[in-house]
Amino acid sequence: MQPTPHRGPLCTRSSLTNDLRKLGLNSGDTVLLHSSLSRVGWISGGAETLVHSLLDVLTPQGTLVVPTHTGGNTDPAGWANPPVPEEWWQTIRDTMPAFDRRITRSERMGVIPEVVRNWPGAVRSTHPQTSFSAVGANAHFVTEGHALDCLFGEQSPLARLEKINAKVLLLGVDFDVCTCFHLAEYRIDSPKADNSFSAFQDGSRTWVTVSDVAVSDEDFLELGKDLVAEANVTKGEVGGAQCCLLSLPQAVKFAEKWFLSHRIGGNSHT
Repeated sequence: MQPTPHRGPLCTRSSLTNDLRKLGLNSGDTVLLHSSLSRVGWISGGAETLVHSLLDVLTPQGTLVVPTHTGGNTDPAGWANPPVPEEWWQTIRDTMPAFDRRITRSERMGVIPEVVRNWPGAVRSTHPQTSFSAVGANAHFVTEGHALDCLFGEQSPLARLEKINAKVLLLGVDFDVCTCFHLAEYRIDSPKADNSFSAFQDGSRTWVTVSDVAVSDEDFLELGKDLVAEANVTKGEVGGAQCCLLSLPQAVKFAEKWFLSHRIGGNSHT
């Protein structure tokens, strides 16, 4: 039986660079990337080649930002897929390693965020669950000051990205992972809840509980569909991956109005 050949298209550093420029990514841009490496095709050099291509287009004056979230650092009482026995809960709370932005791996973010997180010169924000990593001219500005009680709000990298007119690149993924929509949740009357995690405080590992917005992405696909219909969203391909490139501030502003009519006014997603 013959082995199954690799699926294309065949992508190189130069072909990916050309595709990214054709899509509308420019020198000096700051871009928040959400990505699926497998959708791109067969890349000569793999994930590192794609990151090189992104940085080639952005140049040292630009900035590449990725989510490097660590969703496992949560209260085990809320774990459902799968759950753990209740008699384990307190032991897990007592022993869960504190988030360390230097070594804690991202979880369920894909290959590209891990490559960027370990890239020379990369910096990472300090939230134990929703950190972002960045490389480039605005990396420190984007990642500093990420408050423990602010997953995605005014004291998170998303608000800083908005201030510098960043772009969002959805590369082979859909709007259900478009994290900038969460920033809009902080600007409407969203419910709050306790949020717990293991973190370093005053040099010591401790279990921390804060009050924060109870974020939800359950309606992001519907929101994204309406955004594409009404706003300036550029569609194209990078390799074989279907992509959308859009303005982050515009997306947040649209999402805020959309939530007010669909979540608050419509009361359909609460």
